[in-house]
Amino acid sequence: MYKSVKIMGLTGPDEIPDLIDDFNPERTVTIMDSRFQEKCYLVGGAVRDALLGLQAADRDWVVIGSSVEEMRSRGFIAVGRDFPVFLHPESKEEYALARRERKTAPGYRGFETSAGSDVTLEDDLSRRDLTINAMAQSLDGRLIDPHGGARDLDAKILRHVSPAFSEDPLRVLRVARFAARYAHRGFVVAPETITLMTQISESGELQALTPERVWRETVSALSEQTPVEFFSVLKACGALGEIFPELNQLRDVPQRPDFHPEGDVYTHTMMALEAATSLCADTEVRFAALVHDLGKAATPENEWPKHIQHERRGVELVKTLCDRLRVPANFKELACRVTAEHLLMHRLSELRPETVLELLNRLDGFRRPERIAPFVLACHADAQGRGEGLPIDYSSGELIQTYLEAAQSVDLSALSDSTLLPEEKKRYVSARRIEAIESVHQNTASNTTPRPSR
Repeated sequence: MYKSVKIMGLTGPDEIPDLIDDFNPERTVTIMDSRFQEKCYLVGGAVRDALLGLQAADRDWVVIGSSVEEMRSRGFIAVGRDFPVFLHPESKEEYALARRERKTAPGYRGFETSAGSDVTLEDDLSRRDLTINAMAQSLDGRLIDPHGGARDLDAKILRHVSPAFSEDPLRVLRVARFAARYAHRGFVVAPETITLMTQISESGELQALTPERVWRETVSALSEQTPVEFFSVLKACGALGEIFPELNQLRDVPQRPDFHPEGDVYTHTMMALEAATSLCADTEVRFAALVHDLGKAATPENEWPKHIQHERRGVELVKTLCDRLRVPANFKELACRVTAEHLLMHRLSELRPETVLELLNRLDGFRRPERIAPFVLACHADAQGRGEGLPIDYSSGELIQTYLEAAQSVDLSALSDSTLLPEEKKRYVSARRIEAIESVHQNTASNTTPRPSR
């Protein structure tokens, strides 16, 4: 359904989708009189997503011509540390005083803000990153769009609002994240925006970003429908080497074409991430797939295109990356396990029962069997992310679960009254588990997944 809405700004009156049918001012403004309501505008992602026909997760508001004192007198709860942001006491939605920003120092925190009653809605919108995020809607349904955000939504373009975009290095990551979110809808980053992002990358300002903020943007991008696009945009503007040097070093590193007809290690890595994305929404699995082959960048060039022992070298590189970005322990643990063990996992049907048991012990499968499934998914993504990247039947995944279940079902009741020493009991348990694994091994069909191990 469409209705005519006056777009105030550069675009003039136009036809836009009426996608905010559930908008109910009374739900959020019960403590506001009509005069105050006229100062309040829905802004940012809620407006953008409504125009895209999406359900917004949160709704944020800007208030013009007001003050901290007035907001408090109306019962709003102050929560902003760096600038005046308040929570509505009933809806808990955020209301921020309109503000201007002025660059005063390097980095994304080097800004001076002013939120006086003279700041206009257009002032506030002009400081935002992308035109599609620089729109507002009044309570009577008018769209305020001074920078052509609706037009760019229709054209599927991610475009910066103004040259001031280059003052905030965090926007490089934000734009890349939005690309990951909307690439499946056909959105692309405007060439002139890529140019500004390249200038930021070359300025050295990316180094001012805190590890926590880099990781927050990264894990958010990994949760999107096309996380590969996040890294593609960073590569296009020269930021990949600044933020993820370990990934950037995988570019142009050759691999054996019989195992990797897709090309260099970076191409394989992105295909593995695509495969992980198709297999599950778990960001831990996607991250593990992303970093599983970092060790190939450390292979001596005279050994190319082989990468013997790359998994061992890779574990240290994964640890370095995780420590630098302060990656949570659960992400780091899975990434290290996948990096260290993915080659054995691909060859699981060929392994001796003793080796299978050692692998299960290293994966902590008997104490924490829930660890096996994400490990399998990341290894599956590695195996699938090569050649044409088509879905495969990863039989090693089912096989390791069968091995684990067989080893877990061993009857150890004889140990309850045993006088064996602890080490003797441990050897007894291992022997029984190896027997169970051997039984599965003998009964397993030979048509397992071909080895994608290099």
